[in-house]
This record gives sequence, C-alpha cells and structure tokens, in this order.
Amino acid sequence: MAAMAALQSSMASLSLSSSNSSFVQRLPLPSLSLPQVKSPEKPCLIVVKLKRWERKECKENSLPVLQKMHVKVGDTVQVIAGDDKGKIGEITQIFRHNSNVVVKEINLKTKHMKSREEGEPGQIIKIEAPIHSSNVMLYSKEKNVASRVGHKFLDDGKKVRYLIKTGEIIDNAENWKKLKEESKKTEVAATTTHSS
Repeated sequence: MAAMAALQSSMASLSLSSSNSSFVQRLPLPSLSLPQVKSPEKPCLIVVKLKRWERKECKENSLPVLQKMHVKVGDTVQVIAGDDKGKIGEITQIFRHNSNVVVKEINLKTKHMKSREEGEPGQIIKIEAPIHSSNVMLYSKEKNVASRVGHKFLDDGKKVRYLIKTGEIIDNAENWKKLKEESKKTEVAATTTHSS
C-alpha cells in the first residue's frame, strides 16, 4: 500500500500536462538552408519537338545537350549518303538536339492530311524530312565541288568557316545580310496571314 502511494505521488510530480516538464518541451528543429540558385539573366528559348518515345540526353538544368554542327541555316550542301545522294540544296532548318537538318526540296516524304472541315477533301502533300548532318557536305557553287569545312581567323580577329578544297570563305557579311532580309520577309508574311 505504501508502494502504491509513493508511485502515485511520483506520477503526480511528473505530470505531462505541465508546461515546465522536460518531456513536453519541444526541441528546436535544425534550420535547413537550401543553396540559392541563380536564375539566368537571359531565359533559354530552346524549343525542342520530341516524339513520345524519344529520350534525349539532358544537362543538369533539364535542357537538351546541343550538338556542334558544321553547317548553318542558309548553307548550300550536297547530300553524300542515302536515297538523294548527289543532290544539292540549301539548308532551311537545323535541329541541334539530334544533329538533323532540313534541306530544301530534298528527302521529300508524303503526308496524308485529314480534312479539317466537312466539305473540304483530304490531301496528300510532300514535306521535307530531316537528314542527319553527317550525310551532308558543304558545296561550292562557283567551283561545283563538295568540300569539308575548316575554321580560321581573319586579320580583324573574326573566326570564319571556309571550304578546305577551294579556300572559299562561307561566313561573310553578304550571306548574313541575305539571311536576315529573308527572315524578316517571312516574319512579315507570317504576321499578315495571322492578322487577317
């Protein structure tokens, strides 16, 4: 009986509901400091059209790894492999995430289009499919020869590409002016069609 009374008195002294009890006091949680991630000043405007089954190698920031390519938009190239071997055309579009290029009027594929409206019939159209950049080689219109590309620095310190066989410089100011003018024309045409 005496043991019971001693037990009850000790339990009363250790009441869990009191705020002074060491059992109830909460321990301070360690503050978690996350590393500050610097947002880039210029947002990345990379648009990649991937098919559902494609898995591309990505960097840590989830952007695709872009390949270095020896050709640019507007270059004249000759196809050196595939069904269209020997054909010459101009590059209209490049995809740097998988090193593919679209060449004007080359590698045409048929596409069956459904009718969008009830009275309109379906269509079969030809589209230019991409080719891997290793299957095209830069082409000189002046000397009618395909050549590998090299890089060199001009007197003013500008790095340019040139054809190894002919020595012809590809990246000159005239080509860039032509490309800019053509891109402006296509932008103006696109805005007029969307606004009407």
